[in-house]
Amino acid sequence: MPSASPFRSWLHRFAPALLALTLGAGAQADDPPGPIRIGVSGPFTGGSSPMGLSMREGIRIAAAELNAAGGILGRPVELLERDDEASNERGAQIAQELLQAGVVAGLGIVNTGVALASQRYYQQARVPVITSVATGSLITKQFLPPQHPENFVFRVSANDTLQAAMIVEEAVERRGLSRVAVFHDATNYGQHGREDLERALAERGIEAVAVERFRLRQADMLTPLRRARAAGAQAVLTYGIGPELAQIANGMARMGWEAPLIGSWTLAMSNFIDNAGPNAEGARMPQTFIQEPTTPRRAAFLAAWREKTGSERIPVPPAAAQGYDSMLLLAAAIAQAGSTDGDRIREALEDLRGTVEGVVMTYERPFSKTRHETIVRPADIYLGEVRGGHVVFAYEQDRQRATRP
Repeated sequence: MPSASPFRSWLHRFAPALLALTLGAGAQADDPPGPIRIGVSGPFTGGSSPMGLSMREGIRIAAAELNAAGGILGRPVELLERDDEASNERGAQIAQELLQAGVVAGLGIVNTGVALASQRYYQQARVPVITSVATGSLITKQFLPPQHPENFVFRVSANDTLQAAMIVEEAVERRGLSRVAVFHDATNYGQHGREDLERALAERGIEAVAVERFRLRQADMLTPLRRARAAGAQAVLTYGIGPELAQIANGMARMGWEAPLIGSWTLAMSNFIDNAGPNAEGARMPQTFIQEPTTPRRAAFLAAWREKTGSERIPVPPAAAQGYDSMLLLAAAIAQAGSTDGDRIREALEDLRGTVEGVVMTYERPFSKTRHETIVRPADIYLGEVRGGHVVFAYEQDRQRATRP
């Protein structure tokens, strides 16, 4: 691991607007003394927990590095962490509790439905929230002008419109398949993902030969899989989470059906790979980060993960990297604002000056008044493949692209 911490290395690259951080300057006079409280919410138990726990650890690593470097505006970062259990209702309740506890911003949120249910409370309180993981295309569009002159919702993950386009490109353009089945879960995530897939297919004049909706914790996928095969599907495109995706892969293996499995980024979840075992091999999915030290920055992050967790394995590498980066971006905005006021932080995020060297990417003007997404192009994402029980680059050109800072 490099002798300097990743955060200190990042500080040296950042603009003079962040000089207050390196000098340990205090907050504005109207700010209360004490730690800067940041809410962190996500599913830390249940089927979505590999994503939530990976994200939380990434945020923790970044916060620890910030505090080791003197905090933000000379004040330590305090994370208020809450398990939303992937429940829309629980997520909404947590958002209100965190705001009452005095958080200056929120980070996290893994499930699309939870994001849509809970971020409205941040919006109403005029407190920024950076979605670290949830990918539903509607998330950053929930509070747009003219009804909402200011939008307090930001995101660092790859939205489903981009992912669906990549999934369809892999199936149709690269593999030459025209008869595909769409399997999606019954959550907001699955329903909106299905819509994105169907739109991406329609742009190529293709309609899925089968569309199958399944419940969370549904064990038997054989019946819908048989329908899809009987309809002549050449590939299965998925939108769900790990446990049910494993049931799909295992069901296909039981049937002896060797069609490609191509889906959203959740095919990288540890509980898909572990539960499907050899049947997960070859599954492909979009990824913002693949666990390889392709740059010194990523190598430093992986070393920090090993040091903090005692494990080489990251259950869901993109969730960890996105969590880490969301903390750094928020820190940069607070430092630039020179305040923990919600409007000042939002304005700083929309006009972030300098460079933030993250794990997913190096951020330069990552947001604007009208763009609250850091990832806006397929070129910002890679295609991963399960190989040997972990996710690697599906294409060598993607690996080469990832070596560029």
